[in-house]
Amino acid sequence: VQLQASGGGLVQAGGSLRLSCAASGRTFSTYVMGWFRQAPGKEREFVASITESNGMPYYADFAQGRFTISRDNAKNTVYLQMNSLKFEDTGVYYCTAGAQIGSMSYMRSDVWGYWGQGTLVTVSS
Repeated sequence: VQLQASGGGLVQAGGSLRLSCAASGRTFSTYVMGWFRQAPGKEREFVASITESNGMPYYADFAQGRFTISRDNAKNTVYLQMNSLKFEDTGVYYCTAGAQIGSMSYMRSDVWGYWGQGTLVTVSS
C-alpha cells in the first residue's frame, strides 16, 4: 500500500490542523492505520492509531483529548484532527499502515509495514 500524507502547515499555538493520509490499493480496510511524528533531533514517536474494521482509536498520552484519529474506508483515507496545538507538537507527521498489529505494539515503529512521506507541522509560540 502507498500512503500520501497532507495537511501540514504553519499554525499558531492553540490553533488546529487536520492531516489526511490517502492510501492506494483495495485493501485499506484490512490495515490498522496510524500516525507517528518526529521532532527535530528526536526519535520518531507514536501519536495515534485506529483499528481496521470497528475504528477503535488509541492515543499517546500527549494526544489524548486534543487529537482525534478517524478513517473513511470508502475513501481509503485516515485523518488526524489536531486541536489546541502546542509548540512541542512541531514535527514531521508520518502516516503508517500495518497488518495484524496487536494493540500492545502500536507504539513500536518497527511493527508498521508501510510509511508515507511525512507532512511538516510547525506550531509557532
